[in-house]
Amino acid sequence: MTTLPVLTLYDTLRRGKTPLEVLRPNHVGLYVCGMTVYDFCHLGHARVMVTFDTVVRYLRERGYEVTYVRNITDIDDKIIRRAWERGESIQSLTARFIDAMHEDEAALLCQRPDLEPRATEHVGAMQYLISTLIAKGHAYAAANGDVYYAVRSFPEYGRLSGKSVDELTAGARVDIGEDKRDPLDFVLWKAVKPGEPSWPSPWGEGRPGWHIECSAMSADALGCVFDIHGGGADLQFPHHENEIAQSQGAGCAFAHYWMHNGFVRINDEKMSKSLNNFFTVRELLPRYSGEVLRFFILSSHYRSPLNYGEEALEQARAGITRLYTALRGVPGRKIVAELGTEWRERFHSAMSDDFHTPAALAVLFDLTREINRLRDEGSEVAAPLAALLRELAGVLGLLQQEAEVFLRGDETNTHWIEERIAARAAARQARDFAGADGIRRELAAAGVILEDGPGGTTWRRE
Repeated sequence: MTTLPVLTLYDTLRRGKTPLEVLRPNHVGLYVCGMTVYDFCHLGHARVMVTFDTVVRYLRERGYEVTYVRNITDIDDKIIRRAWERGESIQSLTARFIDAMHEDEAALLCQRPDLEPRATEHVGAMQYLISTLIAKGHAYAAANGDVYYAVRSFPEYGRLSGKSVDELTAGARVDIGEDKRDPLDFVLWKAVKPGEPSWPSPWGEGRPGWHIECSAMSADALGCVFDIHGGGADLQFPHHENEIAQSQGAGCAFAHYWMHNGFVRINDEKMSKSLNNFFTVRELLPRYSGEVLRFFILSSHYRSPLNYGEEALEQARAGITRLYTALRGVPGRKIVAELGTEWRERFHSAMSDDFHTPAALAVLFDLTREINRLRDEGSEVAAPLAALLRELAGVLGLLQQEAEVFLRGDETNTHWIEERIAARAAARQARDFAGADGIRRELAAAGVILEDGPGGTTWRRE
């Protein structure tokens, strides 16, 4: 029986690793800021999906019951603008991109969150929270119909991001049409503008600001206090800082821990739609399978920058191929428990250290080398260790296909490939080595790699 080490995570608010202490026995409530659905998901969104899917998988592997909540922002300035540009309704636009998000999520082998609250379904809860903040002196209705949060009314503002109010004041400004008392104040409720969707409220027709959404939806889904709040590092300020001010200002203790995954970078710049240097998931999928993309994301620690590049993606393809190759031709899936103790301990040691997936992958590669060695020796131990490899990789959402399915990929031209392999075997039998080498080169040019072994020739796609 493997004894599990203490699970620690890096808490952004405490600025260090800390043991996970749950609020309810054996239960973790996790809220992650999700996508604003006006376009296809890019690799930065994919990193959020894969990171927290892996966190949830590992928590459940340790025996926790997890309630995983990831919201959908389906009303926002960008959504309104995009719908207007395309001449379609907001409902049609957001429904299409929600479906696309779920398709990308499935391609990346991510399990769906337990709850996916949508902003438009929680406007009443947002209004209640705004009314509470006004009653407690943390918010005010302006003459222009907007409602603002009074930042200076919350003394701990800036604690999450490490920014001081004085530092923020130096760069603050008031945009045209805003009616703030202080440049730092942020909008909770926006007065209606011509042609925009709106809801009735105590302050007039309008719609919620962006930041209030997650404070209301997390409370609805998980209660006034919950275990972990997650999201991308770009949300740390101002979004998550504002969430804390809203929720705690209204009397909620809010999140116990804060987890933020690092940026995806291209040419030393953060990948983002605003910089127009992003790649969507569906742009990459024709060249790299979702499992390759998942492996690529997990190959860096979630808090570290993830450096995008063709070379890195090719290394990810080679890495996952190496793992699948160790499973190739190894019969059975039965695990012999006593054989796996060392590997399990090392794997759990890595994942218990702030979900250190690169170290966990290193364990899988060491296990792969052992499987290959034992298989070459004809040892029966290779099979149960291969089953263990599949089990541990499954905690990361990897290696759940049959090896042959992954390695052969698209089944197009399979019959032709098998014919050419047979022709090569015949050429070698006839000692026509030049002809055999020519067939190997022909197949390589078609992206087919041959691997000769004691049991004959196998193949995989490049």
